Amino acid sequence: MLSRRAWVVQWGRVLGAGALAAPVLSLGGCGFQLRQAPQFAFRTLVAPLGDGSPLRRELRTALSSAGVAVLDGLPTPPAAPADVVLDILADQREKSVVGSTAAGQVREFQLRQRFRFRLRTPNGKELIADSEILLQRDISYSETIALSKAEEEAELYRDMQTDVVQQVLRRLAALRSL
Repeated sequence: MLSRRAWVVQWGRVLGAGALAAPVLSLGGCGFQLRQAPQFAFRTLVAPLGDGSPLRRELRTALSSAGVAVLDGLPTPPAAPADVVLDILADQREKSVVGSTAAGQVREFQLRQRFRFRLRTPNGKELIADSEILLQRDISYSETIALSKAEEEAELYRDMQTDVVQQVLRRLAALRSL
């Protein structure tokens, strides 16, 4: 037979486990699902995704890992034609001053990542019109910690780059038919 204290402790554990399980079980009933890998309406994509830009490398990797064959140029006629062509119109990083002191010392920068693209069939049918993804982040600046601010700037650009790639993948996955 359990003592009164052991009985209270045991029931406390049961009630605590039930309180934790209730929200988890209710999520299943509301239709909640974790984000799945994107499903594309195409299997092969032609894109000038050279290794010149880290964003382009990350986009190529993301597409390849999602099961899309990424070709560098238009295939020759005997080869199987590509399903779609991704035209990259702009891939730019920008940095501008948004705050300074009365003495002219910079105190804040704005970082921008701009990516413009369109998607079409090899025959020229436009599937996604010219689209631009523009992300911006503000970063404070101090001359006394310039090295750490440079590292923070690089980290912000990497974060924006990953966000741009995810947005492009979602837009490509939203295409249901060619």
